[in-house]
Amino acid sequence: MKFDTPATTNPIDRQRVVGQPYERIEGRYKVTGTAPFAYEHHYEAPRAAYGFIVGSAIAKGSIRRIDTSAARQVPSVLHVVTAENAGPIGAGEFIRADLLAGPRVQHYHQAIALVVAETFEAAREGASRLVVNYEEERGAFDLEAERAAAVVALEGVSDTAVGDFATAFANAPVWLDESYRTPDQAHAMMEPHASTALWEGDHLTLWTSNQMINWGIRNLAQVLGIAQERIRLVSPYVGGGFGGKASVMADALLAALGARAIRRAVKVCQTRTLMFNATTHRPATIQRVRIGAGRDGLITAIGHESWSGNLPSAQFPENAVEQTRFLYAGAHRMTALRLAALDLPEGSSMRAPGEAPGMMALEIAMDEMAERLALDPVEFRVRNDTQVDPTDPTRPFSQRHLVQCLREGAERFDWSQRNPVPGAVREGRWLVGMGVASAIRGNRVRDSGARVRLSPEGNVTVETDMTDIGTGSYTIIAQTAAEMMGLPLDRVEVALGDSRFPRAAGSAGQRGANSVTAGVYAACIKLREAVAQRLGFNSEDAEFADGRVGIGNRSVALTEATRDGEIVAEDRIEFGEELARRFEQQTFGAQFAEVTVDRFTAEIRVRRMLAVCDAGRILNPRLARFQVIGAMTMGIGAALMEELAVDRERGFFANHDLATYEVPVHADILSQEVIFLDHPDPMSSPIKAKGISELGLTGVAAAIANAVYNATGIRVREYPIMLEKLAAELPAA
Repeated sequence: MKFDTPATTNPIDRQRVVGQPYERIEGRYKVTGTAPFAYEHHYEAPRAAYGFIVGSAIAKGSIRRIDTSAARQVPSVLHVVTAENAGPIGAGEFIRADLLAGPRVQHYHQAIALVVAETFEAAREGASRLVVNYEEERGAFDLEAERAAAVVALEGVSDTAVGDFATAFANAPVWLDESYRTPDQAHAMMEPHASTALWEGDHLTLWTSNQMINWGIRNLAQVLGIAQERIRLVSPYVGGGFGGKASVMADALLAALGARAIRRAVKVCQTRTLMFNATTHRPATIQRVRIGAGRDGLITAIGHESWSGNLPSAQFPENAVEQTRFLYAGAHRMTALRLAALDLPEGSSMRAPGEAPGMMALEIAMDEMAERLALDPVEFRVRNDTQVDPTDPTRPFSQRHLVQCLREGAERFDWSQRNPVPGAVREGRWLVGMGVASAIRGNRVRDSGARVRLSPEGNVTVETDMTDIGTGSYTIIAQTAAEMMGLPLDRVEVALGDSRFPRAAGSAGQRGANSVTAGVYAACIKLREAVAQRLGFNSEDAEFADGRVGIGNRSVALTEATRDGEIVAEDRIEFGEELARRFEQQTFGAQFAEVTVDRFTAEIRVRRMLAVCDAGRILNPRLARFQVIGAMTMGIGAALMEELAVDRERGFFANHDLATYEVPVHADILSQEVIFLDHPDPMSSPIKAKGISELGLTGVAAAIANAVYNATGIRVREYPIMLEKLAAELPAA
């Protein structure tokens, strides 16, 4: 099915099932421990051996020799995989660092060997006995030090320029020119990277924790040098990813290599301490934001430049300027990205890549500019709203309700009670402040397919290689099929995360829900046509409801169509370029935060938060709310806690465990409220939905930072906002 014209009225609009707050249908399997994760496929992979990964002890250089003799003497050790005996290993498309180092080492804790044994303990003991001789080289580990040598990235978005930014900025009556810094961050998902591999002849089955089945297949096929058709990837349940599992990692490759060597299944799970350096992360940024405005509060010039770093082999910058191209009006504008070569672990996508760190800078700058203009921060943002793409005024937004988000949020949050004087509100020992930030994230859609089966009993099964990383894919897919076929939710079964199923968009880039439900919609249209044909109805006029099909006075049970057996239909949604060319599609929101700061200790507490989201049709308000409050919690971490500490001498992240890489816990969260505007967008898809999981994160950290400033009068431009950055300047106790 092609989607190249705006959606019209269709069965989804009934919202008898879609749009309702159903609980996650797979939830009972997870809370009872019966949902098998990647390391737990015991029955499908019997007699599995265990692999333990050894990571490089240097960040850059070469391996002279790996002595495996002591490791092989450990009882029950079966094999040791190294680059010397692994066979040809190719370069991947999505992960640019080698998944198995040797002889070159590109970053610290890069996998250099896998010890395979009958038990996990024996594999770990064997790994501890490897003797590795390195030739270490001096590496580049400091973004600030390498900033001057940064260049335009070979891949990614190019610089942009509209009008004459330099002149407009120089002539602006009111202006701001500030720099902001965001640190390296880890995905820190609950389930570690893990894989179970089994070869049957020359065909590989890999049970792995993966967000993007198609990307994983393509990457692994390239690395192993075999046809994609010889690999089956299975990932029905994923314990969190945030972009860190968008493709296969070293555990997947090494499990496959180990299993091929011993001709048995092999399980590999990366240890938590290994994951922080051995997998990908969100790179640090240095950002410069310049804004010029008239005294009427209208922006005349806006410029955003960002520097980030990555491995020499990974030409992907952190696109922290993306949102600045679309968020606010201004006739004269520029954005620029620069990439420095660093020998730290590979930087890649992490929840809302680009916008998340970019908004951490831009939305502080907007608050600083509002203060210079003596304007309320909400009012300043409202004045600079635009209904067209600022880089191309002939191209309107498909929908944009940012002003409604800001206005409604301000009213619900009692923004009018905010004291604009920093440090003026006190409650005993606590300084109290309120902050706001806009939110934005692109509405990305990708072609997606599905297969639907109608059984003789009148039940529907949906099959697609889409994954569920804790986001509710199972439930919204079931809701879509139930709505389309006129069935209750408990008559629909969903099978996900298997490369044998039709290819879907995958769980990444806030595109999964909208894309995959559109693919299920397309397949159900085919199924409705097949059912109507068997029953003698015109499918375009037939009503599917309450397990029956009817037109006018004639109504037939759905099961009448399957008297001769199961009906199977398959299709995919293919998004044309016309609507994307004519309309800029984004999601919008407003984030509000109230914080308290202890005036003696500088301890920061987030007292309450509010998110107002404009993201098309909300497919399931319960699950969407969970996504947003999870994103808001992640934003607290970005604002106040999360930072991978770089050892600039040895080139690794020093706090590589969950004890020292701090993330928010239950005690850090008090009150979080979410409001959905629910404006279905016919330009987006037949479902008229958009993504929401990443929108809920963008703007959060800046809203907290702005609230801290309002509470204390201290402007922190380097995240995270920690005690030592406030203590010396706190108002006199």
